Amino acid sequence: MTRGWGIFLLGSVMIAACAASAGAQHGALGGEWRAYSADGGSTRYSPLDQINRDTIDDLDIAWIWRSDSLMPNAAAASQTTPLMVDGVLYFTMDRRRYVIAADAGTGETLWMYRPDEGERFERSPRFVHRGVTYWSDGQGDDRIIFATPGFQLIALDARTGDPVPSFGIDGVVDMVEALDLDFDGDVIGRVSNTSPVVVARDTLIVGPAMGRLTRENVKGDVLAFDARTGAKKWAFHTIPRPGEFGYDTWLDGSADYTGNAGVWGPFSVDEELGYVYLNVEAGTNDMWGGARPGDNLFTSSLVCVDLETGERIWHFQLVHHDIWDYDNPPHPILIDINVDGQEIPAVVQLSKQALAYVFNRETGEPVWPIPEVPVPQTTIPGEWSSPTQPIPTRPPPFDVIGFDEDDLIDFTPELRAAAIEAMQGFTTGMIYTPPSLRTDTNAGTFMVPGFGGGANWQSGAADPETGYVYVGSATNPAVIGMVANDPLPPGVEPGPDYAAYRMGGRGSPQIPFGLRPLKPPYGRITAYDMNSGEIAWQIPNGGTPPRFQEQFDEAGLTGIPPTGSPSQAGLLVTRSFLFAGEGSGGQPVFHAYDKATGENVWEMRLPAGPQTALPMTYMHEGRQYIIVATNGRVPGETTGGAMLVAFALAEDEPPAGGRGGRGGRGGRGNP
Repeated sequence: MTRGWGIFLLGSVMIAACAASAGAQHGALGGEWRAYSADGGSTRYSPLDQINRDTIDDLDIAWIWRSDSLMPNAAAASQTTPLMVDGVLYFTMDRRRYVIAADAGTGETLWMYRPDEGERFERSPRFVHRGVTYWSDGQGDDRIIFATPGFQLIALDARTGDPVPSFGIDGVVDMVEALDLDFDGDVIGRVSNTSPVVVARDTLIVGPAMGRLTRENVKGDVLAFDARTGAKKWAFHTIPRPGEFGYDTWLDGSADYTGNAGVWGPFSVDEELGYVYLNVEAGTNDMWGGARPGDNLFTSSLVCVDLETGERIWHFQLVHHDIWDYDNPPHPILIDINVDGQEIPAVVQLSKQALAYVFNRETGEPVWPIPEVPVPQTTIPGEWSSPTQPIPTRPPPFDVIGFDEDDLIDFTPELRAAAIEAMQGFTTGMIYTPPSLRTDTNAGTFMVPGFGGGANWQSGAADPETGYVYVGSATNPAVIGMVANDPLPPGVEPGPDYAAYRMGGRGSPQIPFGLRPLKPPYGRITAYDMNSGEIAWQIPNGGTPPRFQEQFDEAGLTGIPPTGSPSQAGLLVTRSFLFAGEGSGGQPVFHAYDKATGENVWEMRLPAGPQTALPMTYMHEGRQYIIVATNGRVPGETTGGAMLVAFALAEDEPPAGGRGGRGGRGGRGNP
């Protein structure tokens, strides 16, 4: 376990050599950024190094694309990561999911496409989105493909933004019609999409994002389509149907009516092997599983399926019968490693649990043992819990897992005593201590990590040249208390057992001066040497935010080392640096860290709110750019829509354009 402060910098390390990079994890090539996470293997790596130790001090803002210059009511934040292909950036923006093409050198808008889904949009359970997908036949048919809030798949001409007539019906595929439905009810408003489509070998794979966490819901089938025509190729059933593998892990026939188990986070593909790696979420309801007894395959699992057929190759369930909302959104990272002289094509699944699971991506065999460990059992009537959970022996956790009194603050004897006293009203224990029933003497289960992670959809990044994997995490506990719930609240459907409980709790334990009960750091960046399965270094995610410093000042505390922001950092690896924003809950500061040691080499304050998406980099006309999406508002300071901020080395004459485009061409049709 990661305990207390520890030693943030474990010292400079010698970076071990590893196996040659394979096609799935080579990073972004040719100075472009053609996939959401750089490549199919989600390394978030680029070998570009114009921005290096000798030039980093000249890094500055080159231009800013502001969403409210085109969309006056645009959302303040965006989780989009642009693509860059042939000198053009492609990205989504705003909750309606506009698609934008912009000049990679100036930020000038080239075209914009506005979906108009009517009621399907209005009823969508999910609006956030993280980007688009690029596909080309290599002979001039270049497309930008994305999924809409209303669960439609749209292909646009990359040059004009116009829908491709030969794809689906006038450029649109209705994915609701492609689901293998066994749900008796209205599907619209229950299924959407939040992460980019994955493409390989002319196959488009779409993971659904679900809504309405009730006893019954639509199942989160993963769908595949032909990239040229939009014709359905296959569906993978994340909740098995009768007679399928895993159906018997749902007791009392609960697989027949349980829903969700989508793949709402980004996911990965090894095009050379022909395998897709699906990070499947939990089933309904997130924190109450009494209506779905059993281990519940393939919920909260990593599943490898055949790219061409959707057939399951192997799987590993990270959480049996998930009742903690540990729903597996971090994208799997494909990286070749060298363990004890053996070259291993690996897949690394980071998790909300702050655990890293490492497998041979061809066979599914764990690289290091992952034993089944006995865990505490539920005491709530009607609930079911698994007697064991799989916990990796290596690598070690990248954040605090479970509760131990040694984790409580010890700034002064008085504050430590107050923290110990505050914990007396909560159920505590190791990781996977189940939710507990709220009573007059129990405020619920103090859960570490909380249901927000650990890691989350931001996942991590990898350096295929060294075998290092980096991850940002937040030390954010949560309290889960289940309470009797009669009558039912609005929107909750009645059903056996489930209707008797809902999530509750009174928040974190109350500590003097508003201090957090656990020791800092509150957010971390961890570097793993995956060749050894050990932590190479670990640092706080930035400095000490003003709100924490104010608490320390009020308490009369001095000399407290940096706490870091309690947020998942968004990461990008280049040949020279690990670039990181502090995440949506962090400070508006962008950092360049020495990727071998964690030294903070450079930082700059962003022009508005904090980083809200993952950064990317590319080379355009001899100049390297780094792009990051930020919140457009800082309370009391600025107002406005989300921004794309472009960093580059300073020039004598700044490039023309930018600052949000005007006008555009084409792409104004509606599905």
